[in-house]
Amino acid sequence: MALLHRLAKGVTRCVASRSVSFALNPEQQEIVESTRKFVMDEMIPVVPHHDETGEYPWEILRKAFDLGLMNTTIPQEYGGIGLPILDCCLVLEELGYGCTGMSTAIAGNSLAESPVIIAGSHELKKKYLGRMTEELLVAAYGVTEPGAGSDVASTKTNSRKVGDEYVINGSKMWITNCGHANWFFVFTRSDPDPKAPAGKAFTAFVVDADSPGVTIGRKEWNMGQRASDTRGVSFDEVVVSKDNIVGEAGGGFKVAMKCFDKTRPTVGAMSLGLARRALDEASRYSTERKTMGKPIFMHQGVGFMLAEMCMRYELARMGVWKSCIEYDEGRRNTYYASIGKLYGAIAANQNATDAVQIFGGNGYNKEYPVEKLMRDAKIFQIYEGTDQIQKLIISREHIQKYL
Repeated sequence: MALLHRLAKGVTRCVASRSVSFALNPEQQEIVESTRKFVMDEMIPVVPHHDETGEYPWEILRKAFDLGLMNTTIPQEYGGIGLPILDCCLVLEELGYGCTGMSTAIAGNSLAESPVIIAGSHELKKKYLGRMTEELLVAAYGVTEPGAGSDVASTKTNSRKVGDEYVINGSKMWITNCGHANWFFVFTRSDPDPKAPAGKAFTAFVVDADSPGVTIGRKEWNMGQRASDTRGVSFDEVVVSKDNIVGEAGGGFKVAMKCFDKTRPTVGAMSLGLARRALDEASRYSTERKTMGKPIFMHQGVGFMLAEMCMRYELARMGVWKSCIEYDEGRRNTYYASIGKLYGAIAANQNATDAVQIFGGNGYNKEYPVEKLMRDAKIFQIYEGTDQIQKLIISREHIQKYL
């Protein structure tokens, strides 16, 4: 923690003077190197166990917390280190290289914390962000529902005002960290009128996980990212104080949309880690495996695949970094956030697929690492907005320049 606190000061000073250079400053380079060492020494050796068992990686989270690799966007005022988004993404790319299931568990905190940071009152931030820096806790972001994923405005979970409190009823699904969360960010419909405009119809809350009426579902056994805990959660007459509203009553939709500009680059960063891991594994294997009397990288078919994997990773990284820099410098980054998130997902999936192809039959076997990468990659095209939603956003943002 002390290391990142010290480095964060230098990083913050550099934000205002950032140029188009892709070179990292000394503090950023040290952040990358220290995170990479953690990944190699602590994460990668235990990845097979957690993938096989689905056991939540508490021991990794404990070490990440002690090193200051969790809750990296919490402002210093509330006990955090307040890293810029670019620097958070440097951390998450390295963590994603090791295991995107574990990195999702770690990043799940920042996802839940983001709306509180963006729109929460001082008292709400002090209460809920402060505790996250004092001890190892996890939080969860509750927006997706069984019938409302990409279509956030179709949310059925509802809240009604009763005096100075609100009562929440409904259910959420596919919620990261759900089974271990200390608190939830919960998105609700507060205006029952189906014709009410989205900008006034929803209210978001922080809900303590131990509140009466909160019921946690079973752990879902997913295709990939099995170290991440994904479950459903239901709310049955859950009473929440009006002080726990995030932003303003009726303004929850705007809060959720603003969060995506901040969180989509971080998802893109984790996919970068997976894309780079696939490239590294395939490259090493291609120098060891021989066919027809020579290493397979010397065959043009394999060499061209490696070249395309390089291109996808480098271009995706540029997109993610661009979205981060726009956000850090105070400009609206919706367009770039969707590009970075989308192309990061494409790079991760295609690089993982190509890595399996380069490994051949071995790539299809659990004794080799690339089959897990292929399973883990798919979710990047689904969570935090599907590829199709990103394309919709990009096209709409783009065409505005011509209207």
